[in-house]
Amino acid sequence: MKIIIDTKAKIISEETEGRVRHFSLYSDEAFELLSRQWIRVGWNQKYPYTFSWMGRPIIQIPEDIIRAQEVIFRIKPDIIVETGIAHGGSLIFYASLCKIMGKGKIIGVDIEIRPHNRNAIEQHELYPFISLVEGDSTDPKIVSQVGGLIQRNEKVMIFLDSNHTKQHVFKELMLYGGFVTPGSYIVVADGIMKDLGDVPRGNPSWRTDNPIEAIMEFTKQHKDFVIEEPERIFNESSLTTNVTHWPCAWLRKR
Repeated sequence: MKIIIDTKAKIISEETEGRVRHFSLYSDEAFELLSRQWIRVGWNQKYPYTFSWMGRPIIQIPEDIIRAQEVIFRIKPDIIVETGIAHGGSLIFYASLCKIMGKGKIIGVDIEIRPHNRNAIEQHELYPFISLVEGDSTDPKIVSQVGGLIQRNEKVMIFLDSNHTKQHVFKELMLYGGFVTPGSYIVVADGIMKDLGDVPRGNPSWRTDNPIEAIMEFTKQHKDFVIEEPERIFNESSLTTNVTHWPCAWLRKR
């Protein structure tokens, strides 16, 4: 695909396989075209690695975090489980929302919690809201340990952000989907990989080996889950699509 931006004429042109389309530079179509490429370049340049939340690296783009906040505040889950905690920024983010809402606790699962990250998380003022579980998120013993931290009748929301291969994500969906309560979500991060096979830091295998492929297979088998982008609470724009690393991420349990 070729994109040509003419700022003088205020036109953006998209050429794909010999077909050319022209849009006003100041249009929803132009915004979506530019955003798609911006996401790809930003991922390659490690743009998400420039943010932190209350002192901990969060490694997410702001739009995904804000959208997550909208849903968490609406649902007000008792438990948020995150697989793949890295530096712990997301755990601290979710914990800060729990503190503000006056309810909730966080369970963070990672195959390896490095000592300096564990120490930083455990020393954080929001650590009382967090439980750390170290081990493979698809290990039945680890899943059982997570389940033991969830009380009956608690409202549960899940974020999957660990190993992003199709096989691993599918296993996580199968194992953690049962914890999700009706009306809540299991959220699968980084489906953007499907669109990054040709960028310098990408891998051609990602076109088929990515979280979206796992999502499609899982929802085909489990009709109690539906891929459903949460409704925007506030929108005075004509834009309807998100600028996101999480396409097809939101699986709502019916």
